[in-house]
Amino acid sequence: MSSMRIDTYNTLPPEADVIDAGLGEFNQQAAPLHEVEALALIARDSQGVVTGGAVGRTWATACELQQLWVRPELRKSGLGSELMKAFEDAARARGCTLVYLETFSFQARPFYERHGYTVADTMDLLPHGILRWRMVKPLP
Repeated sequence: MSSMRIDTYNTLPPEADVIDAGLGEFNQQAAPLHEVEALALIARDSQGVVTGGAVGRTWATACELQQLWVRPELRKSGLGSELMKAFEDAARARGCTLVYLETFSFQARPFYERHGYTVADTMDLLPHGILRWRMVKPLP
């Protein structure tokens, strides 16, 4: 192995695509990841301006909420709750029985708890005292 060279980059080089493709190929052999489907809901105002959204993916009976965002001036207006309900309804329509997500201590854990999510595990090894929680909610 002495003829190998390891280079370090501060931005992703084009060769990163080789790594991604290689891992993707390996993963496809191990699990039916071709079943994963994107799920996105976008809220817009009357002029068509994006005011919020929920982005995630479904895989069989599981759904992952990857991003939930509402414009700062519309927070606490109920839009986040509307997006959450619509996202869960869309997941349920696909046959999902569980939604899971990750949130940091500077984000929205109380919001998710109000919507029925519980903490499945905690990572408390991040810098600056920041915690990361994985949260889950069964979908009846």
